[in-house]
Amino acid sequence: MLTRIGLILLPMLATLPLSGCIGTESHSNVGIEGAPTKADTRLLEAGAATLQSQPPVAALNAYLDGFHFYNGRPEAQMEAHHYCSILSEELIQCVIYDGNVKEAKLMGVEYIISEQLFNTLPEDEKALWHSHVHEVKSGQLIAPGIPEAAEHALMRKLVRTYGKTWHTWHTWHTDQKNSLPLGVPQLMMGFTADGQLDPRMVDERDQRFGIDSMKKRQNRADIEPPQVAPDADAWQKGKVFQIEDPTGAHVHH
Repeated sequence: MLTRIGLILLPMLATLPLSGCIGTESHSNVGIEGAPTKADTRLLEAGAATLQSQPPVAALNAYLDGFHFYNGRPEAQMEAHHYCSILSEELIQCVIYDGNVKEAKLMGVEYIISEQLFNTLPEDEKALWHSHVHEVKSGQLIAPGIPEAAEHALMRKLVRTYGKTWHTWHTWHTDQKNSLPLGVPQLMMGFTADGQLDPRMVDERDQRFGIDSMKKRQNRADIEPPQVAPDADAWQKGKVFQIEDPTGAHVHH
């Protein structure tokens, strides 16, 4: 299933720079520790970029923008910029940043699998995954910069997938301590119904990208939503897993 997404998108994506495909920049919310890079460091970086191959990075050929929340804390919400590669018919892997510019912070990872693969998972494993039906149908999930028809075809595929997401740099809160990736990884979830995601966050994103999520919702009315697997989105049934952080650095303090 998923490699057909690539066949649809890759010819167009090859001509579009992932981070600036529509001339819109989403900046990181937090600063960084340490002194600015020196000339010799910048020279080393330039040399490495010229001489070293980067196959895993080059494989990141799709850009998705959506929203996550901390499992167990649905009010702790953030925008997530996904840069993804298609591994097989059934599996996509994404690295997640808090922006789409060079200084964006690597925030986490998401693995996306087909409903067929999800149905093979053990019960306890399924509780770690979230559905994508509402994200797609609501217009929350977008693929910036590609033609509407291509985005629509992609969303028709993604509506039948499930994601497992871990954030490792907790940039949602902009106090000074988050200028380092402190604490332990945290499990994230996706929104499943209207009224859960802060509409101001969506409006700000839409203005930045020059889009209208409500129009996308209307345009996706013809996408047939599958029945969500009962073991996904376990937080809705009171089954909330989260890694306890002995440092007290993450969002759950």
